[in-house]
This record gives sequence, structure tokens and C-alpha cells, in this order.
Amino acid sequence: MINLFKSILHNLGVVVVALAWAYLGRVVDSLLRVQTFSSALLTAFGVVLLALGFLIRTWAAVHFYVHRMRVISLEPQNSLGTTGPFRYSRNPLYLGGNVFCFFGASLLLGSPAALVMTALHLPLVNLMIRREEKQLERKFGKEWLAYKRRVRRWL
Repeated sequence: MINLFKSILHNLGVVVVALAWAYLGRVVDSLLRVQTFSSALLTAFGVVLLALGFLIRTWAAVHFYVHRMRVISLEPQNSLGTTGPFRYSRNPLYLGGNVFCFFGASLLLGSPAALVMTALHLPLVNLMIRREEKQLERKFGKEWLAYKRRVRRWL
């Protein structure tokens, strides 16, 4: 129960960051005099993406805590997570937060600039992932390579 509570709190922060990102996009829209958008369908889709991103991240964080791993770490973990959400994506935390939450919040607030900013930051996230993958390969060797062949980076 404590793991679930920690995971929810941790990921509520990610949702807040995503909403702040989208709000920043609205400010940029205003400064550049870009028309924002609003439709019930896009708002609903934004809410679904935001909720899905939160749930994926929470699932991954619970998985980390249950296996005594750190959610935020600059060094590779002591064990390679290949179960739970990691059966479907090698990066469910990035997928849930940087993709689903950020795009969802951008749609929810109707910000073209936030959508563009989100799309532009994903190559930087991909660079971070590639650096992490090199560390994982050095640490886990053949186990990592087998996992990498079975599971996609994103989906």
C-alpha cells in the first residue's frame, strides 16, 4: 500500500509538470499571437492521454518500488526490470510522462505551441534513453541485449 501511495504522489507531480508545460505553451501562443484551439473531442482525448500516462507511470513506479529500485536514478539499477509494464515498453516512465502526459495536457489546454514543444523535446528524451541503454548494456550485457530484442523502446 505504501508503494502505491508513493507512486501516486510521485506521478501527480508529473501531471502537474505536464500541465505547467502546457500552460507555458499557452503563454508562448499568446506572445506569438497563435490561435489556441478548443473542441470537446480534443479535450476528451487530452484527458484520456493524461490519465493513461499517469496510470502507466504509476504502474511502472509501483513496479520499481516493489523490486526495491529507484524511480529516478542516474546510474543503472542493480537488477534489470523486464516484467510488469516493462514487458511492453523498455521505457514506460518516459512513455507515460513525456509522451502521453505532455501531449494530453497540451490538447487539454488547446495549445499549438505546447504540442510543438512536446514534439521537439522527444528527440532529446530519445538521446537520454540511448545513453541509459548503453549503461544498461555495459552492466547487464547479454541479458540486456536479449531483453532489447524482445521489447520495443517505446511501444
